[in-house]
Amino acid sequence: MTIDAAFWVAISFFIFLGILIYFKIPQKVKNVLDENISNIKNQINEAEKLKEEAKNILSEHEKKISNSKAEVKSMINKANENAEKNIIKTNEEFHSLMENRKKNAEERIKQMKNQALKDIKNTSVKIAMESVKKLLKNSIDKNKLDKIYLSSIEETKLALKKKSS
Repeated sequence: MTIDAAFWVAISFFIFLGILIYFKIPQKVKNVLDENISNIKNQINEAEKLKEEAKNILSEHEKKISNSKAEVKSMINKANENAEKNIIKTNEEFHSLMENRKKNAEERIKQMKNQALKDIKNTSVKIAMESVKKLLKNSIDKNKLDKIYLSSIEETKLALKKKSS
């Protein structure tokens, strides 16, 4: 029999397989592969958990953002309402102030008018009295003087009544 190279390669191959089986290499490879598979499964499960947590956190933050937007809108609306109320209040205060000033000015004008009428009356009485005094000094006749005096008084009374009414 001729033993060729193929025979020796086959025998060395079977010896090699025997050594691998003797040292339990296929089992160790299987254990390593199983361990890697379980690690990968664990990592996938952990990644899915992290993904779910991220989704939950994202939804929470989106809710917070929407709540914040609603709060900002309500704050803006309240600020606008307050500004409008303040404008209306300021406008009303301005108008009431102007009304008070107008009333005060009208009252002052009325007081000044009354004072002017009093001054005119006082001045006309003084003039009448002075004219009566002059007439008395210049008059010789007592009867004439009495008539002039009485007529001056009557004229003054009529003039004062006309001005007072």
